[in-house]
Amino acid sequence: MTAGRFSLAGRRAFVTGASSGIGRAIALALHELGATLVLHHFGDPEGAAASARAVGGAPVFEADFTRAGAATALAGAVLDRHGPIDVLIANAAIERRAAWTALTEAEVGAHVSANLLSLIALTQGFVPAMAERGWGRVVATGSVMAARPRAEALAYAAMKSAQFTALRSIAREVGPRGVTMNVVSPGAIQIERNAARYADPDFRRAVTAKIPLARPGTPDDVAGAVAFLCTDAAAYITGANIPVDGGWTIGDAPGALPGDGSSSETRPAAVERT
Repeated sequence: MTAGRFSLAGRRAFVTGASSGIGRAIALALHELGATLVLHHFGDPEGAAASARAVGGAPVFEADFTRAGAATALAGAVLDRHGPIDVLIANAAIERRAAWTALTEAEVGAHVSANLLSLIALTQGFVPAMAERGWGRVVATGSVMAARPRAEALAYAAMKSAQFTALRSIAREVGPRGVTMNVVSPGAIQIERNAARYADPDFRRAVTAKIPLARPGTPDDVAGAVAFLCTDAAAYITGANIPVDGGWTIGDAPGALPGDGSSSETRPAAVERT
């Protein structure tokens, strides 16, 4: 176990959307640093159970963040059963792509509830007590889409931008009391749910062409940045949005064609992490 500034021994972390992909990798990274875990999922009990076993038998909660009040109830249940949370990882989200001309009020509402209101509810549930104790960490999973949005992901991209603004707003208030709040924004990350797309050589080539580091990312790439932000080594970082995208947001890879090389046919498939 890592000691000193990079240790999370004695800290309890709550990770949402932890049944697979980025959420599971984050849980594993925090466990590696000594944290005790509590996990959330929606609709994937087998995956959540596998994640729980991998981090030493963590308790698991299920909640659908598209439902009003679900995140508030979840925070209350976690506190009642397992006590204070020191680290909140807001990873769960939905991404439902559709032509912007066909986007419905209901679909926008689902994104608002799952991707923004749930974050606010969880911070309301956990952060005040962190501030009272004088130490806390909140890290949300953002997206490259906040910086390079697409019309077919309008609601998702808008909520990822709103998420960052919300965290920065709270971070100003709780920073003096030892709580940091940051976002880590993945780019093209290969996970279980899009593995079939990445197995297509043409798709993989098109994605790689826009990334200066010349490869898609992995969940572990994201988890490393998140884990760092949760430690005392990152105590002077708050209100930040750290891109973990292989350089995608600084521009296309050298030699790439004009544009970002990501038509609707070559971008990763939509993912739901709730």
